[in-house]
Amino acid sequence: MSDFNKIITTSFFFIILGVFGSLSAKAAENKALNVVYLTQMLEIPAALSNLDPVIQGKGRLGAELATDDNNTTGKFTGRQYNLKIVNVALDEDLSAVFKQQVSTEDQLIIVNLKADALRSILKLPEAQGKLFFDAATRDDSFRNAQCAGNVLHLLPSRAMRADALAQYMLKKRWRKWFLVIGSQQEDRLFAAAVKRSAKKFGMKIIAEKVWEHSYDARRTAQSDVPVFTQVGDYDVLVVADEQGVFGEYLDYRTWLPRPVVGTQGLVATSWHRTHEQWGAVQMQNRFKEQAGRWMEEEDYAAYLAVRAIGEAAVRTQSNDLTTIKNYLLGDQLALQGYKGKALSFRPWNGQLRQPVLLAAPRSLVGAAPIEGFLHPLTEMDTLGYDKQESNCH
Repeated sequence: MSDFNKIITTSFFFIILGVFGSLSAKAAENKALNVVYLTQMLEIPAALSNLDPVIQGKGRLGAELATDDNNTTGKFTGRQYNLKIVNVALDEDLSAVFKQQVSTEDQLIIVNLKADALRSILKLPEAQGKLFFDAATRDDSFRNAQCAGNVLHLLPSRAMRADALAQYMLKKRWRKWFLVIGSQQEDRLFAAAVKRSAKKFGMKIIAEKVWEHSYDARRTAQSDVPVFTQVGDYDVLVVADEQGVFGEYLDYRTWLPRPVVGTQGLVATSWHRTHEQWGAVQMQNRFKEQAGRWMEEEDYAAYLAVRAIGEAAVRTQSNDLTTIKNYLLGDQLALQGYKGKALSFRPWNGQLRQPVLLAAPRSLVGAAPIEGFLHPLTEMDTLGYDKQESNCH
């Protein structure tokens, strides 16, 4: 071959490489999927204990870990995932920041916000045409009367948590409950969920009292709790104290020697640092190495949200919002959550089906649904509002 022909051949080869390289780069760009993580800093509450530090920014590290996991598999599937963090200061206008920093092209939004803040965002015209992944709330209203068709909920609702505890108490034959309720609105909401579960599983609330002491429970618990809990005979004390104002001081101080369950004592949660089965210990170690602390519920919820998005994008080979949403709400999703069962979303209200862990402070006691509680579709739908009970359809 002449030198001229060699030059022509070589030039043609590099032109072809350039064309294919350009096409590959464009294909990779088209397969890039952008996810927004939206949160607002919270006011630090008064110190209730010197043992547990106040953790700001729960959730973000879970979303970042899941993005790394998605991009690891994305190297083999030809996909890329980008996470945009929008962190709103405590004194900033959340709606204004949302309008400024969340663009029209940003369609997949993970929200770590309080219930009222989330409601304010969902009312904005700019929120239409987006899919929100709620990684923070447990309000039953979001799963019923105030449900929105463009929101998926990652944490168990209060009804799911109360049902998980009720199933365990029914198994233990703890049928008579003494309900103690805090003074906050969240406490009353959890108490309502407990009452619903008692009726659902045929339990009896033999007494109900509101904890109204405004002074320091640490200094007076030894004398006040025994008097407060003299209400007759009961099998278990169920406490509704989501802020942890007094619930920790009920154990070992009640008039009768009875177990404490609810928001303290034996708790129902989506994630707990004592959970080690089904690959959870590897997840715990990976997160702790990255974050320098244990994984919290909000971290786990944000992790699942990002992983669900990645799973849908890979399975459908699409970045289209409607396609992703339909897959997530369909019957083909089998999201792995390190709990021994595949997770999926309830199509009628967007709630993630998942086992609920039953945990003491330093041990995992069990997981609900408890064996023996049956359902025609999946036993996980024995927790919380089933389709025929929900106002969302």
